[in-house]
Parts: sequence; C-alpha cells; structure tokens
Amino acid sequence: MILGTIFLIILYLILKYVLAWITYFNNLDSRLGNSTWRLSYDYPVIGERDISDLDDKVFVRLRRKKNRIITLMYSIVLIMFVASMSLLSKFLLFFIQ
Repeated sequence: MILGTIFLIILYLILKYVLAWITYFNNLDSRLGNSTWRLSYDYPVIGERDISDLDDKVFVRLRRKKNRIITLMYSIVLIMFVASMSLLSKFLLFFIQ
C-alpha cells in the first residue's frame, strides 16, 4: 500500500507539471483558447487531420505540441485511475481480512 501511495503522489506531481505546460502553451497564442482538457483544432475538418502547415507554420506546430501534451495528460489520468483502483482494492482487502 505504501508503494502504491508513493506512486500516486509521483503521478500527481507529474500531472501538475503537465498541466503547467498546457497553461504555458495556452498563454503563448490566444487562438489556442484556455481549454485544458480539449484538443484544439483550427480547421473544421470532420474526420481528417490537417497535415499542411503552409498557412501559419508557427501556430500549427504550437497547436500540435499542445495536443501532444494533452494526450500525455490523458494517459497520466488513466494510469492514475488504474493505480487508485488497485490501491483501493488493497486497502479494502487489508480491512476485510
């Protein structure tokens, strides 16, 4: 249980670091918006990813960096969920037995 708790604390600190990066990217360009949990797209193309950065190369690359860090954030949240369920089951087994 102690290692699981330490693991969750470390993941929480990493999540706070990733959220700080998302806030940093949001502040670099106002067109990205202030959303933390949503991937950003500037072209309303349904089902396709824009692969051309000829129009605004700096913005498109910044948006792609932000989208990668948001994907990393979702991965960390998923790992934290699984780890917390494991910790909860160990906690319950400790008190039931």
